[in-house]
Amino acid sequence: MTRPRRPDPPPLRTDDRLVAAVGTVAWAIALVVLLIVDLPEDARWWLWVCVVGVATGIFGYWYLPRLHRARAAALERRALREGQGRAVPAAPPEATEASRTAAHRAPEDRA
Repeated sequence: MTRPRRPDPPPLRTDDRLVAAVGTVAWAIALVVLLIVDLPEDARWWLWVCVVGVATGIFGYWYLPRLHRARAAALERRALREGQGRAVPAAPPEATEASRTAAHRAPEDRA
């Protein structure tokens, strides 16, 4: 007889921007080293590899916060749609006050 499966642990929160920054710095250091070293003509493509690594790291540093915000918003929308999580945000106070005032007026005053 097998034991029942335990639930999966929650995902760890990581600082993805730190990872992108460290990788970008590493590619930049490699680029500087390759610029200092006199590369043979047939190995100059390594310079472009480093340039692409730096560009990809800069893009990742810019994009990751937007990705996390979009995922959090999608998760919140899904929770609201399924009736779980937080309640639907309330209307702004001025809209609520206007609707209350309109609802309490006499029918002849509403026109």
